[in-house]
Amino acid sequence: MELFDAIQNRRAIREYTTQGVDEGTVRKLIDAAIHAPSAVNEQPWTFTIVRDQAKLDELSTQAKAHMLKTMSDDPRAPHFRSYLESPDFHIFYHAPALIVISSADKGPWAVEDCTLAAQNLMLAAHGLGLGSCWIGFAQQYLNTDAGKAMLNLPQEWLAVAPIIVGHPSNKVPATPRKEPVIYWVGHD
Repeated sequence: MELFDAIQNRRAIREYTTQGVDEGTVRKLIDAAIHAPSAVNEQPWTFTIVRDQAKLDELSTQAKAHMLKTMSDDPRAPHFRSYLESPDFHIFYHAPALIVISSADKGPWAVEDCTLAAQNLMLAAHGLGLGSCWIGFAQQYLNTDAGKAMLNLPQEWLAVAPIIVGHPSNKVPATPRKEPVIYWVGHD
């Protein structure tokens, strides 16, 4: 797949088949992730893989409860609350795999480094015909003591990017993009 095609056509996928993602494929995705740039070449990322559906169901339930309890007065809160309160809503969309990219240290650019790795992972998933989606609803919970305990994450680690991966059950159409705001400085 050509690079710009992958960048322009990758989408957040929220509907998956029940087909699993094998260990070899997960390792390919991680290999793509670790080739991301990192500040001072620190490479602070770690990868926690969850493919057990019972564990994903439990994580979904706990993360939803945590989000509802800690939700702010964000203008989008009512919209989010309607999803989170539904017993049928699964924050991982029943995807067969969750890959949590965490930082093993709290360096000044650890979050950015892990985010770059996440983008590589999601582009690689698309290139392999898989879907992916960064699950923001899980981030806060995975950094609580309870969330870290569920994944056996060391307390000093920072969970940055919870990404689900699986085989898409349908093709997601492109969404329109806003015109970029561009400021040229010192340009004729």
